[in-house]
Amino acid sequence: MNFILNVLGTASALPTTERNPSAQVLDVHGRLFLIDCGEGTQMSLRKAGISFLKIEHICISHIHGDHVFGLFGLLSTMGMLGRSADLSIYGPRALGPVLKFFMSYFGEGIKFGINFVPLEMKEPQLVYENKVMEVLSFPLRHRIDTFGFIFREKTPPVNVSKEAIAKYGFTLGEIGALKRGDDIVRPAGADTVPSVENGFVPCSGTDKPLHIKNEEVTYRPYVPRSYAYCSDTAPFPELAEWVRGVTLLYHEATFPSEMEEMAVKTFHSTTVQAAECAAKAGVGRLIVGHYSSRFPDVSFFLDQIRAVFPDASLARDGERIVLDVTR
Repeated sequence: MNFILNVLGTASALPTTERNPSAQVLDVHGRLFLIDCGEGTQMSLRKAGISFLKIEHICISHIHGDHVFGLFGLLSTMGMLGRSADLSIYGPRALGPVLKFFMSYFGEGIKFGINFVPLEMKEPQLVYENKVMEVLSFPLRHRIDTFGFIFREKTPPVNVSKEAIAKYGFTLGEIGALKRGDDIVRPAGADTVPSVENGFVPCSGTDKPLHIKNEEVTYRPYVPRSYAYCSDTAPFPELAEWVRGVTLLYHEATFPSEMEEMAVKTFHSTTVQAAECAAKAGVGRLIVGHYSSRFPDVSFFLDQIRAVFPDASLARDGERIVLDVTR
């Protein structure tokens, strides 16, 4: 039951010798989601040992170059590798003409279908789901249309404890009912207490039905995990509510707190603003990235962030973050 974030790029507009532009891969139960695709993403995927052909979905936050310049090369490589499975791409409506241009000039070798899903919502909206997880997108506050993403496991069905099965000798039908959330009610008298040998034996001197409550014999195998990706954005009140309670929040922190005026001009966030969002949202953990190239060393960012939200860290290129299962 993987829930693993691979950080491929943490730079902002200009790459550095240590940092590539924005890109991440999230692995949810073996499904791979590429989140943004800045220049150099192919090389970062190679270094991380992630197969290009296993990526099923690409989520593009906006069409500034540091988030999308790697997309053409990646699609071309997928074609050269013989990809046949369809690929879903989620992004602002303005990305549609860009993909159309790419396909008209460079799409000859691409034999797989591209399903483009334009984003234009005003609040969080479901854009994808399967049996175990869902993806929502929501607007951010930047100079052009920009969107964030929430990746969330669905609540898993309950399991029946082995101890309860041994105690009550549940039949397959009863186990199925318990997994659907039902209680078990056995009639009074005979055939109320099961036996492995012959199905049911008389109960011990009671004429009352046996009522077995679901919550007494079942458990959730794990607590659903979630990840929110907030790329380029100025602070705005709704954001903390939209990402409330996620297990892990990625929030851009392009500038240190003393450069708040620059952040306002460019519709970005500072270290403290990212931390304040995490604190207001009550998230489990915060990571930040999208560092300005003005700062080859961003280690001092962490002191500013942890002064507001202690459970925080600086994202690093090549980092692999595993969200463990909790019960």
